[in-house]
Amino acid sequence: MASFIARTKRFSLATPLFLLGLFTINLIPMADAQIGVCYGMMGNNLPPANEVIDLYKANNIKRMRLYDPNQNALNALRNSGIEVLLGVPNSDLQSLATNADNARQWVQKNVLNFWPSVKFKIIAVGNEVSPVGGSAQYVLPATQNIYQAIRAQGLHDQIKVSTAIDTTLIGTSFPPSKGSFRGDVRSYLDPIIGYLVYAGAPLLVNIYPYFSYAGNPRDISLPYALFTSPNVMVQDGQYGYQNLFDAMLDSVFAALDNTGIGWVNIVVSETGWPSDGGAGTSYDNARIYLDNLIRHVGKGTPRRPWAVDTYIFAMFDENQKSPELEKHFGVFYPNKQKKYPFGFGGERKIADGTFNATTSLKSDM
Repeated sequence: MASFIARTKRFSLATPLFLLGLFTINLIPMADAQIGVCYGMMGNNLPPANEVIDLYKANNIKRMRLYDPNQNALNALRNSGIEVLLGVPNSDLQSLATNADNARQWVQKNVLNFWPSVKFKIIAVGNEVSPVGGSAQYVLPATQNIYQAIRAQGLHDQIKVSTAIDTTLIGTSFPPSKGSFRGDVRSYLDPIIGYLVYAGAPLLVNIYPYFSYAGNPRDISLPYALFTSPNVMVQDGQYGYQNLFDAMLDSVFAALDNTGIGWVNIVVSETGWPSDGGAGTSYDNARIYLDNLIRHVGKGTPRRPWAVDTYIFAMFDENQKSPELEKHFGVFYPNKQKKYPFGFGGERKIADGTFNATTSLKSDM
């Protein structure tokens, strides 16, 4: 396995900034893991935004990824207490990259007009932008312009600015310690990593063991992908791996380390398992993966044994997505009923099989 098969979907750093980044010291994060859920809207039967935010609160989901600054959603989020990972759509990158005033106006309209009643945590400037496509040249300057607009308000410590990548940018991922980015994407990624070091921001990574398993079931066992393997499946020096999620995540950590640019943390900005529509999809597989994921992320990975903030994709089944399996990632049905019996991010199961929504899900550290 030279490289994990990853999910595929649609979609010049200034020298002083880069050099400053090399000397920036970042503290190792020790906070509790938080589970967020991605709020996608590609469905014609979804509840209105105010009801969705009520559903997040009722299920004690404390973090949301919002893919674009939908004004109805942002208004409904006011005073909700939900922390928001807000996306800048790929279609906006060129405008924000080529004109700093556009970036300031974007921040004013979509962030400052709602802050602090909406608790923005991260701004994701672009999602899975192809490093060899026309939009790649705009990712870093758009990110820097948004960052400078946030910094000008003195909010750069509270609101981090990053971008989201997928694991197709990894060239070698096995064993995880040998993780490295593809040679043809280094000129794109290295300046972004330098910016992240400078800004103290995490890299956002969309990680899908499902697609790795579905693409290579001969070499990747289902228990390894679902967190149910009873034994270590991959021994990598001092690190033993019982699940594919950890192996994929640590391969990205290793790839970052192996650039030599500086220390960068990771937020898992998407992960999930579809309940129908493709190889390896079933209700039970999706339930097992998500339940085990929620239990696991507070423990960290063998390479980074601390809590990893993780966003489940997605809140609802979205009937306007394609191909078919993309319609079945929801943890709720569009009628707001839970698809699965476990809790999300803040509930713990008690003896009679019900859930106590008053107990926070904390790191096991």
